[in-house]
Amino acid sequence: MGHLDINRRLPTDDLSEVDELLLAVERADGQRPLSDHLWIDLRQGGRPGYVGLLGRQPGHDHLIAYCQVSRGNDSWALDLIVHPHHRYEMASIGPQLLSEALNVIREAGGGHVHWWVFEPNEIHTTLAQSIGLHAGRTMLQMRVALPLREVTDIVTTPFRSGVDDERWLAVNNAAFADHLEQGGWTQSTLESRIQEPWFNPNGFLLHNVGDELAGFCWTKVHLETSPVLGEIYVIAVHPRFGGKGIGRALTIAGLSFLHRAGISTGMLHVDADNERAVQMYKSLGFTVAHQQRAFVGDVN
Repeated sequence: MGHLDINRRLPTDDLSEVDELLLAVERADGQRPLSDHLWIDLRQGGRPGYVGLLGRQPGHDHLIAYCQVSRGNDSWALDLIVHPHHRYEMASIGPQLLSEALNVIREAGGGHVHWWVFEPNEIHTTLAQSIGLHAGRTMLQMRVALPLREVTDIVTTPFRSGVDDERWLAVNNAAFADHLEQGGWTQSTLESRIQEPWFNPNGFLLHNVGDELAGFCWTKVHLETSPVLGEIYVIAVHPRFGGKGIGRALTIAGLSFLHRAGISTGMLHVDADNERAVQMYKSLGFTVAHQQRAFVGDVN
């Protein structure tokens, strides 16, 4: 690779180049690259822990690769995105960008690292091993045709920003206490999502038992995909209310909301080792569409 720029805040021109690269990859894969956490760090650039590495090559008027580092709750997330026209060069492009990304993390004090890869292959495994990472979690993307046959009468109310924030955070953090990405959310984390253009409080469904928030189903519509996807973005039940069928009912309620909004395909992400949830979604008609794998390790 000819030239590598390392930026802690992307200028407008560089951001446009990254947007073009992300769009090219999305067209090739049918899925937008970057997790939500990394995407928001890119769009709201310059937040602490963000670094973008831009790979260029003489004779090409587009970025050939982009690697992003973002600090999470107790770990670092990184993603490596290579232009579809240059994926045959992954074995040479990958090591340089990933090594520089790990140097960034090392200089910032080190820590636990997650590199998420869409549809991993042997090249990704070899690259991960070369920088000291090993295979970790596998995340499934599952899809289902809408409407569902199953219905529910669970009562939900829409999220009220500025009113429900504190109690929602309490339920979310209790339900995801051991989850690296979804656990430990703060008011700032929640507000960063509320500021996103896709946010719709009417699709953020809360379920109360008495005066207590027992669970929620937060939906998101992906207008840029083909077909348009209606996602169960986050769904959880407070541990005190587990085992009562609330999670299944909230899933159905969320998908019903999406169908009423004109969406014909529902989607969600779930950890492959969460067998109970995977089987529940399969019983509703979901099938696996894609998978992602995290390559993990510690940087001193």
